[in-house]
Order: sequence, then structure tokens, then C-alpha cells
Amino acid sequence: MTLTANKNILRWTIIIVSFIIISLILWNTYIFFQNFKQEERIKMQNWSFAQKEVTKTTDLDGDIGELPLEILRSNSSTPMILLDAKGNVTSSNNIDEEKIQDPEYAKKLIEQFKKENQPIEIKYKDKIFSTLYYGNSPLLNKLKYYPMALLLIIFLFIAVAYFFYRSAKNAEQNKLWTGMAKETAHQIGTPLSSLVGWTEILRSENVNPDYIKEIEKDVNRLQTITERFSKIGSVPTLKKTDIVQETLDSYDYLKARSSKLIDFEITTPDANIFVNLNAQLYSWTIENLVKNAIDAMKGKGELKIAIVEDGKYVKVTISDSGKGIPKHQFNKIFEPGFTSKKRGWGLGLSLSKRIIEDYHKGKIKVLQSEIGKGTTMLISLKLV
Repeated sequence: MTLTANKNILRWTIIIVSFIIISLILWNTYIFFQNFKQEERIKMQNWSFAQKEVTKTTDLDGDIGELPLEILRSNSSTPMILLDAKGNVTSSNNIDEEKIQDPEYAKKLIEQFKKENQPIEIKYKDKIFSTLYYGNSPLLNKLKYYPMALLLIIFLFIAVAYFFYRSAKNAEQNKLWTGMAKETAHQIGTPLSSLVGWTEILRSENVNPDYIKEIEKDVNRLQTITERFSKIGSVPTLKKTDIVQETLDSYDYLKARSSKLIDFEITTPDANIFVNLNAQLYSWTIENLVKNAIDAMKGKGELKIAIVEDGKYVKVTISDSGKGIPKHQFNKIFEPGFTSKKRGWGLGLSLSKRIIEDYHKGKIKVLQSEIGKGTTMLISLKLV
């Protein structure tokens, strides 16, 4: 049996055992609640017997005795109302004396007590001379909501267990994807080395230098992509870099390999702007945003990139004249798997967000967008 299988068995064992324990606590709480409720009824029945003895003794002009009076005085928590045979309130206990004088309030309280507990009839000489209505004591009311609290705990426990399980599965999948990415980078390395060698051979054969220059650009791009994949799962190294030059390099490469129907334009300051940057990951972000913009324009339109220094930050905007993004999707487009295209995995923007915000501690967002007119994306990075 594999280690992963053992972990799954242990995980489910803990979940099931915990669920059983909480269920037993809930059941025992319910039993305790019912027993406590029965004890309160016995107490109120004893109170009714004491009231009966007091009435009987009063009619016979005898000595009441200490026991009935002590029982009547012993109720210090259970709210109760005593009605005579005509339905008039003769006495009450553990209820606000001013409120009980209000007939409407007394009527509502009696109806509430009837729902909580069955009234106790006090008979004398085979006649009902009074009826005792009583409600749940404050302690019993607290116990009544305790099972609901436990149910909430069970629900939260299930939710935590579910998210724990999902997180574990996602972690396993992330390890798999990381391993696949690193293996892909390793596999690309061999033919890439051959391409470098073939480039040297072409140069010795007096091939047009412009052709070789373009081939070298593509080889360098493949090397960059290989390094990107090899660094997945690792913390990237940031260096003080001129973001203007890095953006221009990405811009030139993408412009040369994009449709001629796209009208490219870039605006940059004359001076250098330095930020802590991982050049390879930053170029990956620019590439993702530009490709998304080209897809939104369906290969035809205007694409503008602008770099502006703003206080302590540098802001890079990428604007297109594409179909636009609905406002309710401004944040959703950065979620992994979200895509509006028929083809694609929906990872480009989520990856860009992670690169800019998690690795570079910057911000990336939809600055503005209008359906049918285009979208502007914004990247903000802190200056050094």
C-alpha cells in the first residue's frame, strides 16, 4: 500500500471518528435536555400539590405547616402563572410583576407556556379550582439551543474537513503540475541545444544574417520559456532592473510575431526606471496580457502599451480595442480556469496575477473596460 493511500485512510479515519464523537455528544445532550425537562415538570407538579395542600388547609382553618410553604417558596427559576377556575391570574412567579398586569401580555405568555409545557390542573374535591401554566427555566432555554450550536459545529467541522481534503488534493495536483513543468523544461533542453548548434552551422554556410538573427531570437525565446518552466514551484530571484528596457524587449519580440493587422504602439519615458524584477517572469506577464488583448480583438485592432512613473510606483498599462470585459468579471478573470475563449485553460491571467502580486508585491487589475470598445489592464510596481 502506498504512502498516499495510507494518508487517505488516516484522514478519513480521523474524520469519521470525529463525526461519531460529535454525534454522541449531540445525542447525550438531547437526552440530558429531556431528563432536565422532566425534572422541572416533577418540580412543578410538587408545587401544584403544595398549592393544593395550602388551599385545603385554608378551607379547614388548620395549620398549613412548613413543608408546603417551603415548596411554594423553592421555585426561584421557572416562570409560572396560576389561573383560577374563571381564568383570572391569581399569582405568578419569576415574571416581571408590572408586565403581568397587562392582560394582553399575560395572554401571550400563557400561550407560550402551553406550547412549551402541558399545563397542570390543580383539583380539590373533584373540581378544578386552578390551572398552573409554566415555561422553561433560563437554564433549560440555554440547553435548548445547545444542540443547535452543536449542529453548527458539526457543519463547520464538515466544511473544514472538506476544505482540508480539497487543499490536500490541490497540493498533490500542484506537485504533479510542478513536476511535469520541470520535466518539460528538461525535455526541451536537448533539442534546444541542437538548434543552437544548427544555428552555428547555418552561419558558417553564409546564410542571410537576418534569417539567422531571427532564428536566434526564437531560440532565445525558447530558452526563456524553458527557464520559466524550470523555475515553477521555486521562489524567483528579483534583481534591480530597468523595466522600460524589459518592456521594450518583450514588445519588440511580440510585435514582430503578431498579425500585421494589429496596430502596435508603445509610449515610454526617456529615463530608465528601476524596480526589483524577475525579467523572465515579467516578460511572461507582458506576453500573457498582449496575447489576451490580441485574442479580444480577434487579430485586428489597436494595442497600446504605456509606462508612466507615478510617485513611488511605475505603472504599465496595456490597452486594446477589443470586445471588452463586463464589470462583474473584473476580478473573476484572474481566477484559475476562467476563460471566455473556446480554447484555452484560463491560466494566463491567474498566472500573471501570481507573478505580479505574490512574487513582485505589486498590483494587477482591470483599469477600465467598455463592451465593444476595449480594455485597459494596469500593472503597478514599486520603485527602488
